[in-house]
Amino acid sequence: MSELQHSVRVDLAERGYDIEIGEGVLEGIVDFVQQRHAVSHVAVITDSNVDGLYADAVADRFSDADIETHVLVIDPGESSKDPEVAHDLWQTMIEEGCDRQTMVLAVGGGVVGDLAGFVAATFARGLTFFQAPTTLLAQVDSSVGGKVGVNLEGAKNMVGAFWQPAGVLIDVATLTTLPDREYRAGLAEVVKYGVIMDEPFFAYLEAQADAINGRDSAVLAEIVRRCCRLKADVVEADEREESGRRAILNYGHTFCHALEAATNYTRLLHGEGVAIGMLCASRLAERLGRIGADVTSRQHALLEKLGLPLTAPADLDPDELVRLMWRDKKVSAGKLNFILPSRLGEVELVADPPVGDVRDSLGLGG
Repeated sequence: MSELQHSVRVDLAERGYDIEIGEGVLEGIVDFVQQRHAVSHVAVITDSNVDGLYADAVADRFSDADIETHVLVIDPGESSKDPEVAHDLWQTMIEEGCDRQTMVLAVGGGVVGDLAGFVAATFARGLTFFQAPTTLLAQVDSSVGGKVGVNLEGAKNMVGAFWQPAGVLIDVATLTTLPDREYRAGLAEVVKYGVIMDEPFFAYLEAQADAINGRDSAVLAEIVRRCCRLKADVVEADEREESGRRAILNYGHTFCHALEAATNYTRLLHGEGVAIGMLCASRLAERLGRIGADVTSRQHALLEKLGLPLTAPADLDPDELVRLMWRDKKVSAGKLNFILPSRLGEVELVADPPVGDVRDSLGLGG
């Protein structure tokens, strides 16, 4: 196996699956699927940005293998993670003759994967599901672990399921066509893994920042491999968020989800919200005396070098952001919960910190 070819196993007994990572591997997607599932009908779900770039070619490969294939195209962006869009997909699948033997394949970023997975989990009480993520954020995070769903107004991912894919095929060559802003947004989730689990990986990112900014294929393949392995370790230990271990993946996300809701999911990409949210969470940990300023400053410096936003939009109301946090799924027993660092490479769940400290950690006046 070359330096650009990696394999990660997510060991979940009968729900276990492989993540194959490489450059140009999307050309072999039919073999990848057929080695894991007998398929006669495929519903490819993608968005209008990815359709012409990759999804049409993927669908053609299945058609060339005499497999009936339909392509279902949604609008790009977070607004498509909506129950009405899911309903439209269900209805179209009925019209296209989909049944319990149909396989759903998500080709696209995190929105496509989350929505397609939710549709797969619910149509005909559950269809086999594969992922071919084409954005960095999806490759390192959302395509792995089986969390699928849609948003409600002001409440992200509030309706969903745990529905593991049967396989994930990651082609880092797709990152060459990713717009710069989308690429950098994905890097926020990469940095997150270093903060929550792996200080040596964080140091690797610091050392490779120039190569990362240059989209070096070998470095990206290694980054994707390490992130997938780290997430797989967490998912194997706590697949359905029952022990609390999986909650560490939410570092920065309580702040992030409030920022996204306050801006109507239109002004910030998810990864941009994560970058800002991680710094807010780190400042909160500082205020609570859990870490020194150096932990925050290293995150700040790396995120800055990777071209990510560092501060919340100045026109947002901090009190409104705190109110929005109460809609977050991580509210439990009437308490706000935060994942906060205790050092670089380790985080812990902290329940019910003082609201004033939460508010001040946003870095906004008012």
